[in-house]
Amino acid sequence: MNKKIVLNTLAKISLLEAVLMLLPCSVAIYYGEMNTLKTFLLVAVSICAVQTPVLILTKQKDVVMNFRDGVAVAALGWVVISVFGALPFYVSGEIPDPVNALFESISGFTTTGSSILTDVEAMTKGMMFWRCFTHWVGGMGVLVLTIAILPSDKKSSSLQLMRAECPGPTVEKLVPKGKSSALILYMIYTVMTLLMIIFLVIGKMPLYDSICTTFGTAGTGGFGIKNAGIGYYDSAYLEGVVTVFMILFGVNFNIYFFIIMKRFSDVFKNSELKVYLGIIAASIGLLCANTMAYGVYGSFSKAFRYSSFQVGSIMTSTGFATADFDQWPEFSKAILVILMFIGACAGSTGGGFKVSRLIILVRTARRNLRKLMHPKSVNVVKSDDKTLNVETVHGVSGYLIIYILIFFTSLLIISLNNLDFTTSFTSVTTCFNNIGPGLGKVGPMCNFSELSNLSKITLSFDMLLGRLECIPMIMIFAPSMWIKKLY
Repeated sequence: MNKKIVLNTLAKISLLEAVLMLLPCSVAIYYGEMNTLKTFLLVAVSICAVQTPVLILTKQKDVVMNFRDGVAVAALGWVVISVFGALPFYVSGEIPDPVNALFESISGFTTTGSSILTDVEAMTKGMMFWRCFTHWVGGMGVLVLTIAILPSDKKSSSLQLMRAECPGPTVEKLVPKGKSSALILYMIYTVMTLLMIIFLVIGKMPLYDSICTTFGTAGTGGFGIKNAGIGYYDSAYLEGVVTVFMILFGVNFNIYFFIIMKRFSDVFKNSELKVYLGIIAASIGLLCANTMAYGVYGSFSKAFRYSSFQVGSIMTSTGFATADFDQWPEFSKAILVILMFIGACAGSTGGGFKVSRLIILVRTARRNLRKLMHPKSVNVVKSDDKTLNVETVHGVSGYLIIYILIFFTSLLIISLNNLDFTTSFTSVTTCFNNIGPGLGKVGPMCNFSELSNLSKITLSFDMLLGRLECIPMIMIFAPSMWIKKLY
């Protein structure tokens, strides 16, 4: 491994984060929050003072980043940006406990949305803006943003970073150059962000609220700026806008590129998109029927309004809530928990296991059953009329095994809190899948403040594991990653 290129890239990521802190500085100036302004300036200057010498001392020319370098940067980069991102919370005293500050920061950048705050509205405007902005930065990916913004030489191995960071079983460039792919992704991401802000403002949501809400939606994160969440506005129009955009941001961004390039055949034959939308439609229908049957909502319009919002929020791992779904019938809660595991599409800003992996697993199981019935037959696993190679199929199966092992290990640790099983189970589910709220004492109207520091540290690690699809975070603990050469 080339440790210099790893340290150099980490320094670039840190300095970029320091520059991004100028945005909450401007918000603090606008609202006259001088203490908040001083906090961000102090943290930004400190980051620059520490990382600038590292950037200079580790500079190299004509160096190609290999896969191991990319994995190390992906894993350590998310740790570094989360630690530095927690400093404003801690230094300002708005989140005085360092473990809580780190938990909130990791939850923000990984777009999980789980929070330890008991009174969100007590936070200053500048600090709240930073808290929501971490969702937007982490949504498309910290490294993708770095690739898109920072200059790079001709031999830059940006695709290695994208492969290590972007969710999904496979990552391909949209165009020949990795940097161009990153720019295209962020252009689409930015345009969709601006469109949502405009629609919210049209619905008479204040501009500041619209921007913060959009950050949480675009990154499918779910940090709210009101204690009552989106339900504070009590507007069917605003909830409808948020619902639609949550679902849109849960779509693989390659689909939008295909639309721009007028490759409509690629859009219509995309099986992941069909299954994703089908699951959403079926879940909304089931929740509507179940909540109406138990008298939770007296009319179809209300049942559809709250069911569609919550399905969109959970399926895309956004985590916003307009209703206390912890009080819904058990069947409805079971559906929401299942959606927490499924998640959004690969290549989106959403979390979870991913629809594409689910499709591959189902088709692999079907192939294996056919093989048992007809041993001499030749059966392959296909996706969108393309035969998947053995590595991809085995990779998904291997990921499932790792996913299960990490989940139940985390569940055992969280169980040391001696809380009820629903709380323990869904707290791991929601953090590992980057959802936000769970059920029980971590439900939509509660938070994670009651958990022990050990549990918060465990769940913070789970959030990082879930955001990076486990592998990069696990690989950095392997001694061979740092010592032996990879042949």
